[in-house]
Amino acid sequence: MAGRGDPPEGTPEGFPGGGEDEYRSVVFDEAFVRAARLQEFSARERMGEHAQAVRSLPSGAARSGSRQAFLLVLLVLLAFGTAVYLGVRNPYQPPVDQRAEPLRTTLVRLAPRDPVPGGEPARLFARSPAAEYRVGAAGINPPVAGRTPHFAASQVVAALDIARKYLTASSLDPDVLTGATVRPVRLLLDPDQLAQFDRSVETPADDGRHALAAWLVRFDPRQVALAEPAVRVQGTLRFEETGPDTLDVTADHTYTYALRPAARGTGPVAAASLFTVHRAVHFRFDREDLRAHRAELLSSTTEAGPQACDTDTTGSLKPLLAGARAAEAGGGPAVTDPYATDRPAAPSLCGALAPRAQPSF
Repeated sequence: MAGRGDPPEGTPEGFPGGGEDEYRSVVFDEAFVRAARLQEFSARERMGEHAQAVRSLPSGAARSGSRQAFLLVLLVLLAFGTAVYLGVRNPYQPPVDQRAEPLRTTLVRLAPRDPVPGGEPARLFARSPAAEYRVGAAGINPPVAGRTPHFAASQVVAALDIARKYLTASSLDPDVLTGATVRPVRLLLDPDQLAQFDRSVETPADDGRHALAAWLVRFDPRQVALAEPAVRVQGTLRFEETGPDTLDVTADHTYTYALRPAARGTGPVAAASLFTVHRAVHFRFDREDLRAHRAELLSSTTEAGPQACDTDTTGSLKPLLAGARAAEAGGGPAVTDPYATDRPAAPSLCGALAPRAQPSF
């Protein structure tokens, strides 16, 4: 029987209330309820004065935004933690320190053909090829440093600085020159070369490996004294990358010293004379050398005069002083000019000192 207000034949199909309930397929599960934006107050809550029937709930977008912010913070923290972990446990280990090779040494004595000129140091310097040379370490100038394929500019600067310090300690330090110490030089050497250096100091030999004069400049203080502490210096420093982990520096310098005989008693001061040393030193640095601030010497060639060709200079240089003359002055060794840098070494272990290398009067 149809209800009040319904047609006698019932509600037509297709109209609300007719046929099956159109919302019967909708499932009001927990997710649907949680997604609702309105919530009905309870009966107790509605008893209050001016109480509303429903209250608004936070929108799903707001809750979704909160979740996204939380996930973003979590992602940032995870990335930071990963970076810290990789920084502590770096998979790229530094290269293994390469063992240094023994130093190869060459000594060439330069004998004068005429008596050695003497006089006051200032006058001798003014009339020699060293007249325009700089004084001391100011004459050891590094070039403008730039990066190489595998070394940063700062590493090139470090290599040049170590080489410069070695040359200063081994060629200009007054205590080293007079044989009082070798410590400033030894401190700058690769540990693999210390045994060779120590043997060169204790038992020098002209065997291409253990000549002390190839490591440093030394005069016998019992025979020679510095007439002036200021040494005149000129030359060049060059750098070159020779491998992904090796950087080479070549030094080619001429050093001119003012010397006189060691003082004996209270007699008049003897005349000074000039002594010239041409040193070509080849350095090699690996990354550990740069980090430890030390040098490896591959080769060292020393040409020095005036000296006699038959004198032993493996331990210390033996200058011919003012007025002296080499016994083999009339011999025939090749003429060698120690002031001429950037050239091959003299072909023999004794050469004739070029006349222009002496002060002219």
